[in-house]
Amino acid sequence: MTTYTSLKNTCIIIVILGGIYMAAQLFNYSKIDDPTTEHIGSEYMSKYNVYALKTPDKMTFAGENVPLERWDVKESFDRELLVNTYWQSQTLLFIKRANRYFPIIEPILKEQGVPDDFKYLALIESGLVPTAESSVGAVGIWQFMKGTAKDYGLEVETEVDERYNVEKSTIAACKYLKKSYDKYGTWSLVAASYNAGRRFIDKQLRLQDAGDYFDLLLGEETGRYVFRIMAIKRIMENTDEFGFRYRTSDLYPNIPTRKVKVSGNVDDFAVFAKENGVNYKILKHFNPWLRKAYLTNLSKKEYEITLPAKGYINFAFSEYKSPSDSVAVK
Repeated sequence: MTTYTSLKNTCIIIVILGGIYMAAQLFNYSKIDDPTTEHIGSEYMSKYNVYALKTPDKMTFAGENVPLERWDVKESFDRELLVNTYWQSQTLLFIKRANRYFPIIEPILKEQGVPDDFKYLALIESGLVPTAESSVGAVGIWQFMKGTAKDYGLEVETEVDERYNVEKSTIAACKYLKKSYDKYGTWSLVAASYNAGRRFIDKQLRLQDAGDYFDLLLGEETGRYVFRIMAIKRIMENTDEFGFRYRTSDLYPNIPTRKVKVSGNVDDFAVFAKENGVNYKILKHFNPWLRKAYLTNLSKKEYEITLPAKGYINFAFSEYKSPSDSVAVK
Protein backbone atom coordinates (compact mmCIF):
# COMPACT_ATOMS: atom_id res chain seq x y z
CA MET A 1 0.00 0.00 0.00
CA THR A 2 1.47 3.34 -1.03
CA THR A 3 1.79 6.33 1.24
CA TYR A 4 -0.78 8.11 -0.93
CA THR A 5 -3.33 5.29 -0.59
CA SER A 6 -2.85 5.12 3.18
CA LEU A 7 -3.35 8.86 3.51
CA LYS A 8 -6.45 8.68 1.32
CA ASN A 9 -8.00 5.92 3.44
CA THR A 10 -7.22 7.81 6.62
CA CYS A 11 -9.00 10.90 5.28
CA ILE A 12 -12.03 8.83 4.31
CA ILE A 13 -12.23 7.34 7.82
CA ILE A 14 -11.96 10.82 9.38
CA VAL A 15 -14.77 12.13 7.14
CA ILE A 16 -17.05 9.19 8.01
CA LEU A 17 -16.38 9.53 11.75
CA GLY A 18 -16.93 13.28 11.51
CA GLY A 19 -20.25 12.71 9.75
CA ILE A 20 -21.40 10.29 12.45
CA TYR A 21 -20.41 12.77 15.15
CA MET A 22 -22.27 15.66 13.49
CA ALA A 23 -25.38 13.52 13.01
CA ALA A 24 -25.33 12.55 16.67
CA GLN A 25 -24.96 16.18 17.71
CA LEU A 26 -27.81 17.21 15.40
CA PHE A 27 -30.07 14.61 17.00
CA ASN A 28 -29.10 15.67 20.52
CA TYR A 29 -29.73 19.37 19.97
CA SER A 30 -32.94 18.89 18.01
CA LYS A 31 -34.53 17.37 21.10
CA ILE A 32 -35.23 20.51 23.10
CA ASP A 33 -36.07 19.96 26.74
CA ASP A 34 -39.37 21.58 27.81
CA PRO A 35 -38.95 22.68 31.44
CA THR A 36 -42.74 22.56 31.87
CA THR A 37 -42.97 18.91 30.81
CA GLU A 38 -42.44 16.24 33.43
CA HIS A 39 -42.94 12.52 33.51
CA ILE A 40 -45.99 10.84 34.91
CA GLY A 41 -45.42 10.20 38.58
CA SER A 42 -43.52 13.44 38.98
CA GLU A 43 -44.41 16.11 41.52
CA TYR A 44 -46.25 18.09 38.82
CA MET A 45 -48.50 15.24 37.75
CA SER A 46 -49.21 14.30 41.35
CA LYS A 47 -51.03 17.62 41.69
CA TYR A 48 -53.52 16.72 38.95
CA ASN A 49 -56.37 14.53 40.14
CA VAL A 50 -59.67 13.32 38.78
CA TYR A 51 -61.90 12.26 41.62
CA ALA A 52 -64.64 9.69 41.82
CA LEU A 53 -67.72 11.33 43.25
CA LYS A 54 -69.50 10.31 46.42
CA THR A 55 -73.11 9.47 45.77
CA PRO A 56 -75.53 10.39 48.55
CA ASP A 57 -77.06 7.70 50.70
CA LYS A 58 -80.50 9.22 50.30
CA MET A 59 -82.12 11.40 47.69
CA THR A 60 -85.58 12.46 46.60
CA PHE A 61 -87.00 13.52 43.26
CA ALA A 62 -90.21 15.58 43.34
CA GLY A 63 -90.73 14.48 46.95
CA GLU A 64 -90.38 10.77 46.16
CA ASN A 65 -87.54 8.61 47.49
CA VAL A 66 -84.95 7.41 44.99
CA PRO A 67 -83.87 3.79 45.78
CA LEU A 68 -80.13 4.45 45.82
CA GLU A 69 -79.61 1.36 47.98
CA ARG A 70 -80.04 -0.65 44.75
CA TRP A 71 -76.77 -1.13 42.84
CA ASP A 72 -78.39 -0.64 39.43
CA VAL A 73 -80.00 2.64 40.48
CA LYS A 74 -76.86 3.87 42.20
CA GLU A 75 -74.63 3.14 39.19
CA SER A 76 -77.04 4.82 36.78
CA PHE A 77 -77.15 7.90 38.98
CA ASP A 78 -73.36 7.86 39.43
CA ARG A 79 -72.85 7.87 35.66
CA GLU A 80 -74.92 11.03 35.20
CA LEU A 81 -73.29 12.67 38.21
CA LEU A 82 -69.85 12.10 36.68
CA VAL A 83 -70.82 13.20 33.17
CA ASN A 84 -72.45 16.43 34.30
CA THR A 85 -69.80 17.30 36.88
CA TYR A 86 -66.88 16.89 34.50
CA TRP A 87 -68.60 18.52 31.53
CA GLN A 88 -67.79 21.75 33.35
CA SER A 89 -68.44 24.26 30.57
CA GLN A 90 -71.97 23.04 29.98
CA THR A 91 -72.86 22.81 33.67
CA LEU A 92 -71.49 26.30 34.31
CA LEU A 93 -73.72 27.60 31.53
CA PHE A 94 -76.66 25.82 33.18
CA ILE A 95 -75.86 27.56 36.47
CA LYS A 96 -75.58 30.95 34.78
CA ARG A 97 -78.83 30.61 32.80
CA ALA A 98 -80.75 29.18 35.74
CA ASN A 99 -80.28 32.47 37.56
CA ARG A 100 -82.29 34.13 34.78
CA TYR A 101 -84.96 31.58 33.97
CA PHE A 102 -85.64 29.69 37.22
CA PRO A 103 -87.25 32.80 38.82
CA ILE A 104 -89.71 32.78 35.88
CA ILE A 105 -90.38 29.03 35.95
CA GLU A 106 -90.51 28.39 39.71
CA PRO A 107 -93.60 30.48 40.60
CA ILE A 108 -95.52 28.98 37.69
CA LEU A 109 -94.72 25.43 38.81
CA LYS A 110 -95.82 26.31 42.33
CA GLU A 111 -99.03 27.97 41.16
CA GLN A 112 -99.86 25.01 38.91
CA GLY A 113 -99.16 22.42 41.61
CA VAL A 114 -96.15 20.79 39.93
CA PRO A 115 -93.06 19.90 42.02
CA ASP A 116 -90.26 22.43 41.86
CA ASP A 117 -87.80 19.73 40.71
CA PHE A 118 -89.36 19.83 37.24
CA LYS A 119 -87.46 23.03 36.51
CA TYR A 120 -84.48 20.68 36.04
CA LEU A 121 -86.46 18.79 33.40
CA ALA A 122 -86.79 22.03 31.44
CA LEU A 123 -83.06 22.57 31.88
CA ILE A 124 -82.00 19.22 30.43
CA GLU A 125 -84.60 19.47 27.65
CA SER A 126 -83.30 22.74 26.25
CA GLY A 127 -80.34 23.96 28.29
CA LEU A 128 -82.69 26.84 29.22
CA VAL A 129 -82.38 28.29 25.73
CA PRO A 130 -85.82 29.65 24.72
CA THR A 131 -85.03 29.33 21.00
CA ALA A 132 -83.81 25.72 21.22
CA GLU A 133 -84.96 23.51 18.34
CA SER A 134 -84.50 19.75 18.02
CA SER A 135 -83.94 17.77 14.83
CA VAL A 136 -87.48 16.37 15.08
CA GLY A 137 -89.19 19.76 15.42
CA ALA A 138 -89.52 20.16 19.18
CA VAL A 139 -88.90 23.77 20.19
CA GLY A 140 -88.65 26.10 23.16
CA ILE A 141 -87.52 25.63 26.73
CA TRP A 142 -89.95 22.73 27.20
CA GLN A 143 -89.33 21.26 23.72
CA PHE A 144 -92.96 20.98 22.65
CA MET A 145 -93.93 19.31 19.39
CA LYS A 146 -96.44 21.27 17.34
CA GLY A 147 -99.42 18.96 17.88
CA THR A 148 -98.89 18.55 21.63
CA ALA A 149 -98.47 22.31 22.04
CA LYS A 150 -101.82 22.96 20.38
CA ASP A 151 -103.48 20.27 22.52
CA TYR A 152 -102.37 22.16 25.63
CA GLY A 153 -103.51 25.61 24.57
CA LEU A 154 -100.52 27.13 22.80
CA GLU A 155 -100.87 29.07 19.58
CA VAL A 156 -98.60 27.63 16.91
CA GLU A 157 -98.92 29.51 13.63
CA THR A 158 -96.68 31.07 11.01
CA GLU A 159 -96.43 34.48 12.68
CA VAL A 160 -96.88 33.46 16.33
CA ASP A 161 -95.48 30.34 17.99
CA GLU A 162 -96.05 30.33 21.75
CA ARG A 163 -93.78 27.33 22.26
CA TYR A 164 -91.04 29.97 22.35
CA ASN A 165 -92.85 31.91 25.08
CA VAL A 166 -91.27 30.91 28.40
CA GLU A 167 -94.27 31.74 30.60
CA LYS A 168 -96.98 30.29 28.38
CA SER A 169 -95.06 27.15 27.48
CA THR A 170 -94.35 26.53 31.18
CA ILE A 171 -98.09 26.67 31.93
CA ALA A 172 -98.76 24.25 29.08
CA ALA A 173 -96.01 21.91 30.32
CA CYS A 174 -97.58 21.92 33.79
CA LYS A 175 -100.91 20.85 32.30
CA TYR A 176 -99.19 18.00 30.48
CA LEU A 177 -97.26 16.90 33.56
CA LYS A 178 -100.32 16.93 35.81
CA LYS A 179 -102.29 14.84 33.33
CA SER A 180 -99.45 12.32 33.29
CA TYR A 181 -99.40 12.24 37.09
CA ASP A 182 -103.12 11.47 37.13
CA LYS A 183 -102.29 8.50 34.91
CA TYR A 184 -99.12 7.12 36.57
CA GLY A 185 -99.19 8.36 40.15
CA THR A 186 -95.39 8.75 40.36
CA TRP A 187 -93.38 11.75 39.23
CA SER A 188 -90.47 9.65 37.99
CA LEU A 189 -92.75 7.97 35.44
CA VAL A 190 -94.19 11.40 34.60
CA ALA A 191 -90.69 12.63 33.76
CA ALA A 192 -89.90 9.51 31.73
CA SER A 193 -93.13 9.85 29.75
CA TYR A 194 -92.27 13.47 28.98
CA ASN A 195 -89.20 12.18 27.18
CA ALA A 196 -90.50 9.01 25.55
CA GLY A 197 -94.23 9.65 25.30
CA ARG A 198 -97.06 8.07 27.26
CA ARG A 199 -97.77 5.35 24.69
CA PHE A 200 -94.20 4.06 24.84
CA ILE A 201 -94.13 4.06 28.64
CA ASP A 202 -97.53 2.33 28.77
CA LYS A 203 -96.25 -0.36 26.40
CA GLN A 204 -93.10 -0.97 28.45
CA LEU A 205 -95.02 -1.12 31.73
CA ARG A 206 -97.26 -3.84 30.26
CA LEU A 207 -94.45 -5.70 28.51
CA GLN A 208 -92.20 -5.78 31.58
CA ASP A 209 -95.00 -6.16 34.13
CA ALA A 210 -93.56 -3.18 36.03
CA GLY A 211 -95.06 -0.25 37.86
CA ASP A 212 -92.06 1.94 38.56
CA TYR A 213 -89.49 3.84 36.47
CA PHE A 214 -86.59 2.34 38.40
CA ASP A 215 -87.76 -1.20 37.52
CA LEU A 216 -88.01 -0.53 33.78
CA LEU A 217 -85.42 -1.57 31.21
CA LEU A 218 -85.46 1.30 28.72
CA GLY A 219 -83.41 2.53 25.80
CA GLU A 220 -80.30 4.66 26.25
CA GLU A 221 -81.99 8.08 26.17
CA THR A 222 -85.03 7.44 28.37
CA GLY A 223 -83.08 5.05 30.59
CA ARG A 224 -80.71 7.90 31.47
CA TYR A 225 -83.27 10.71 31.39
CA VAL A 226 -84.59 10.81 34.96
CA PHE A 227 -81.13 10.08 36.38
CA ARG A 228 -79.77 13.03 34.45
CA ILE A 229 -82.46 15.29 35.95
CA MET A 230 -81.56 14.05 39.41
CA ALA A 231 -77.83 14.53 38.81
CA ILE A 232 -78.30 18.11 37.63
CA LYS A 233 -80.47 18.78 40.65
CA ARG A 234 -77.83 17.35 42.99
CA ILE A 235 -75.02 19.37 41.41
CA MET A 236 -76.89 22.66 41.21
CA GLU A 237 -78.12 22.42 44.77
CA ASN A 238 -74.57 21.66 45.98
CA THR A 239 -72.28 23.53 43.60
CA ASP A 240 -69.52 24.01 46.19
CA GLU A 241 -69.34 20.28 46.82
CA PHE A 242 -68.78 19.63 43.12
CA GLY A 243 -66.12 22.28 42.70
CA PHE A 244 -68.01 24.97 40.80
CA ARG A 245 -66.80 28.45 41.70
CA TYR A 246 -68.42 31.65 40.49
CA ARG A 247 -69.20 35.17 41.55
CA THR A 248 -72.73 36.52 41.70
CA SER A 249 -71.80 38.89 38.89
CA ASP A 250 -70.93 35.87 36.69
CA LEU A 251 -74.57 34.75 36.64
CA TYR A 252 -76.95 35.86 33.90
CA PRO A 253 -79.38 38.30 35.56
CA ASN A 254 -83.13 38.20 35.22
CA ILE A 255 -83.59 41.54 33.47
CA PRO A 256 -86.60 43.57 34.66
CA THR A 257 -89.22 43.89 31.94
CA ARG A 258 -92.40 45.73 30.98
CA LYS A 259 -95.32 44.67 28.78
CA VAL A 260 -96.63 46.48 25.74
CA LYS A 261 -100.10 45.37 24.62
CA VAL A 262 -100.85 45.03 20.91
CA SER A 263 -104.34 44.26 19.64
CA GLY A 264 -103.91 45.18 15.99
CA ASN A 265 -101.38 44.58 13.25
CA VAL A 266 -97.71 45.58 13.30
CA ASP A 267 -96.34 46.33 9.84
CA ASP A 268 -92.66 46.40 10.81
CA PHE A 269 -91.21 45.26 14.12
CA ALA A 270 -87.96 47.12 13.42
CA VAL A 271 -89.95 50.37 13.43
CA PHE A 272 -92.03 49.19 16.40
CA ALA A 273 -88.84 48.45 18.34
CA LYS A 274 -87.37 51.91 17.73
CA GLU A 275 -90.65 53.54 18.73
CA ASN A 276 -90.37 51.70 22.05
CA GLY A 277 -86.75 52.59 22.70
CA VAL A 278 -85.07 49.31 21.70
CA ASN A 279 -83.68 47.72 18.56
CA TYR A 280 -85.05 44.79 16.56
CA LYS A 281 -82.51 42.36 18.03
CA ILE A 282 -83.52 43.14 21.63
CA LEU A 283 -87.23 42.94 20.81
CA LYS A 284 -86.79 39.49 19.26
CA HIS A 285 -84.57 38.35 22.15
CA PHE A 286 -87.40 38.99 24.61
CA ASN A 287 -90.12 37.76 22.23
CA PRO A 288 -88.83 34.81 20.20
CA TRP A 289 -92.45 33.68 19.84
CA LEU A 290 -92.90 36.47 17.26
CA ARG A 291 -91.71 34.48 14.25
CA LYS A 292 -91.88 37.15 11.54
CA ALA A 293 -90.78 40.77 11.14
CA TYR A 294 -94.44 41.78 11.14
CA LEU A 295 -97.77 40.78 12.73
CA THR A 296 -100.89 40.56 10.59
CA ASN A 297 -103.26 39.72 13.47
CA LEU A 298 -106.45 39.64 11.40
CA SER A 299 -108.39 38.33 14.41
CA LYS A 300 -107.40 41.42 16.46
CA LYS A 301 -106.18 39.21 19.28
CA GLU A 302 -104.43 41.01 22.14
CA TYR A 303 -100.79 40.11 22.58
CA GLU A 304 -98.34 41.22 25.26
CA ILE A 305 -94.91 42.07 23.93
CA THR A 306 -92.12 41.98 26.51
CA LEU A 307 -89.49 44.73 26.56
CA PRO A 308 -86.74 45.68 29.01
CA ALA A 309 -87.95 47.94 31.80
CA LYS A 310 -87.04 51.62 31.66
CA GLY A 311 -83.38 52.02 32.55
CA TYR A 312 -82.46 48.51 31.36
CA ILE A 313 -82.38 49.18 27.63
CA ASN A 314 -78.57 49.33 27.38
CA PHE A 315 -78.01 46.78 30.04
CA ALA A 316 -74.66 46.05 31.69
CA PHE A 317 -73.99 43.45 34.39
CA SER A 318 -71.79 45.87 36.32
CA GLU A 319 -74.65 48.36 36.55
CA TYR A 320 -77.07 45.72 37.77
CA LYS A 321 -74.98 44.13 40.52
CA SER A 322 -73.67 45.94 43.56
CA PRO A 323 -69.91 45.93 44.27
CA SER A 324 -70.42 43.60 47.22
CA ASP A 325 -72.24 41.13 45.01
CA SER A 326 -69.58 41.18 42.35
CA VAL A 327 -66.82 39.93 44.63
CA ALA A 328 -68.80 37.18 46.34
CA VAL A 329 -67.58 33.74 45.33
CA LYS A 330 -69.76 30.68 45.72
